[in-house]
Amino acid sequence: MTAERALRVSQSIKKELAEMIQRDLRDERLTGLISITEVECTSDLRSTKVHISVFAPAKTEAVPAGKAEDQAEQKPQISAAAAADLAAEKVVECLNEQSGFIRGEICRRLGLRFAPEMIFKLDTSLERGSKVTDLLGKISRGEV
Repeated sequence: MTAERALRVSQSIKKELAEMIQRDLRDERLTGLISITEVECTSDLRSTKVHISVFAPAKTEAVPAGKAEDQAEQKPQISAAAAADLAAEKVVECLNEQSGFIRGEICRRLGLRFAPEMIFKLDTSLERGSKVTDLLGKISRGEV
């Protein structure tokens, strides 16, 4: 099989997965903005790695003034970044659990002979790029 076919199938899988996540998959763990950044297929189309990024907005809960001290003792506070990381991990876990259903649907929708094995991974390249940009900005301002 040629690399061109694997590339075309990867692009088709990316398109169909985006539609499936938006419309067909119903799970409370699939929260936030889920983007498929890259789909890598092997040349025999039997295995696929799907890289996703998740933008999970921070959830803030209003706490009555008298109960703020009670709640602080009961539940440890976590940062917004840690909460976003936790939400992203839950999304990846959910997609990996539902990979059997996703494989079957992809196979039917694209008319593939074999349903490729799918592994979902969290893509952190956007975060790394943002950190590099921040560091370059600090260097140009002379802060580092």
